[in-house]
Amino acid sequence: MDSKMKKNEKNNPKAIGLFSGCGGLDFGFHLAGFDIIYANDIERSVKETYETNVGPIEIKDITTINKRSLPASDIVLAGIPCQPFSNAGKRQSVNDDRGTLFEHVLQILKIKKPKIVLLENVRGFLSAKDNEGRKMPERMEYELKKIGYAFYYKLVNAADYGVPQNRHRVVMVGVRKDIDKGFVFPAPIHNKDELTVGGVINKKPPKGEKHEVWELSPQSKKIIEHIPAGGSWKNVPEKHLPPRLIKIKNEMKKYRSPNFYRRFSFGEIMGTITAASTPENSGIVHPTENRRYSVREIARFQSFPDDFKFIGASVSQKYKMIGNAVPVRLAFHIAKSIREQYFKN
Repeated sequence: MDSKMKKNEKNNPKAIGLFSGCGGLDFGFHLAGFDIIYANDIERSVKETYETNVGPIEIKDITTINKRSLPASDIVLAGIPCQPFSNAGKRQSVNDDRGTLFEHVLQILKIKKPKIVLLENVRGFLSAKDNEGRKMPERMEYELKKIGYAFYYKLVNAADYGVPQNRHRVVMVGVRKDIDKGFVFPAPIHNKDELTVGGVINKKPPKGEKHEVWELSPQSKKIIEHIPAGGSWKNVPEKHLPPRLIKIKNEMKKYRSPNFYRRFSFGEIMGTITAASTPENSGIVHPTENRRYSVREIARFQSFPDDFKFIGASVSQKYKMIGNAVPVRLAFHIAKSIREQYFKN
């Protein structure tokens, strides 16, 4: 995967990016030879990063966009916000306001009729239900079929496509029925030698780049001092745990045996990078240094190339935008497969 920006060419398929964030999905498609002709997101903090690395982006609520004014495209990319479909917390699915956002994607498909639509969501999407009790993949297939699209989906692990992180996501592809010939997801790449934590963080940082690290809370700092590489909160003596965690530790079955404060070792593959980047609920702590991973380190875990710049946002906003992104290498391999199957020049 060449991280250099590709030149727009006349025969390149055209793509629209929705919920683009800082650009992980769109950038991966760009590297595979798609031209991103329009992008949208509601979060203003991503604007400078996206425009520095990918191209123009409109910061606007998708519910207020004039959908008929959007440019014609070959493919629509939509990394729909995942929170309503997450396994963590209270899942409200389409009863949550964000859960209806895919209906706005459907409106765009009805009006613009692109050849392909690509959607991505968390693993919890598979079991989340709509307001009629149907599982979301069934609802999505039903809605796409009504407007003339065949529907294909698969639960994938980003690590199978060269991303140094175990990140399970549902990738969904809708193909307009007049060109549908079945869609085959790309085969996993089995060489994982360079995907370990050590393989990622032992590389030198980009020359001249500021080392940005989001400071931990005083409580978290005290806790992680007692956690070795490869360990978790279970290694912490009880006297150093706050009352809340002691209560959970004493009733592990009740709380489904959580593994807080996971600290991955150099030889392991990283767990899922999250937008919150909380040390309690994600493996965001460096193996041997008592700190979060830096902005560049988590960007590498998300397979952003080192020449991809994160600017115009606070340190915490950078962690959020990187954690929310689709890993670039996963996006690239999906894009490459779509191009080979439907857009051969």
